[in-house]
Amino acid sequence: MARVSAEEMPPVALPAVAREVDEFVSAAGWNQPPQLFALVPTAQLLAQQPELAGQLDPEASPLTPIAQDELPDSELDRALAGIVWPEAVHGCALAQEIVVLPPEAEARLTEEDLDDDAARRFAAEHPDRREARLVAAVLRDGSAACVLRLRGTVEVPEEVVEHPELAPNLTNALLETLKP
Repeated sequence: MARVSAEEMPPVALPAVAREVDEFVSAAGWNQPPQLFALVPTAQLLAQQPELAGQLDPEASPLTPIAQDELPDSELDRALAGIVWPEAVHGCALAQEIVVLPPEAEARLTEEDLDDDAARRFAAEHPDRREARLVAAVLRDGSAACVLRLRGTVEVPEEVVEHPELAPNLTNALLETLKP
């Protein structure tokens, strides 16, 4: 079986996979629990499962996301802290729904030093909050990609924002799961 290192992946592969995960999760609609995906080299997956040849193209998509079992109901940080990936997994991605607040509300959260429950209530009740889905994807080499899909309303259309540093705490937590 041919081995493909994370360093050999084309630089556009990770953002494309993050978008693919976002589209996959979006197909199920909103109000989804966090979902974790292993990222494996498509060529390796095809070598192990040749029956997938009609469904996967390693040239078009060098990484394939594989949905994992549902995460435990515990806090996400605790769930991620207990995950260790085998060497065959070159990266991982997590899709989760979040609430996005305007900058002035974020500043107020910081100033008031609220505990987690109070901060969640504040965010959920804020009149200018936006529901969003965040997909963060990382590779063993430390590269990251993030996609943020802001839920649309009658007044505001859906928006998609991409940037590798949208969720540094989450990408760092995902990178920790890839350490040997």
